Amino acid sequence: MTIGQHVPAPSQDVIVAALLHDAPEFAPAEPDVYQALTAAYGIEVARIIAVLQAEHRSLDEPDPPIHVDDQPVLLASTADKIVALTSLLRRAQSTGNASDFFDRRPVLRGLLPYFRAFQRAAHPRVPASMSAHLDAALTPLERATACAQGAGAR
Repeated sequence: MTIGQHVPAPSQDVIVAALLHDAPEFAPAEPDVYQALTAAYGIEVARIIAVLQAEHRSLDEPDPPIHVDDQPVLLASTADKIVALTSLLRRAQSTGNASDFFDRRPVLRGLLPYFRAFQRAAHPRVPASMSAHLDAALTPLERATACAQGAGAR
């Protein structure tokens, strides 16, 4: 839905890949998930998902790279970030104590500069409304985590 809000007539491959991008994390070791994805949805869907999985794994590294040169991946990745960050903020707010929620998530706080850098790098390459949507998801998270860090320092 997020891609469709911002991209007129998005490719079916991008939509399918965005919907299934977490499948490799939950699939059994056999048969090979990428072979199954290719057989069911085509090589482009499997390729986009493989690149998204590599991006997810890179977030565990000290300085994750930002790639914005592959448009289908960029659209799916941006939508994934919008959905995930919006959901995270909603979960934090539902606890009644967003500062405490973020105090307990130092890894997330450490990734926020990466997400902001991604948003800035993607900005000229995705629809303006999509970049604005990612910005709108990031800004309150940055504020909430700044409050969390301030509260934790007291």
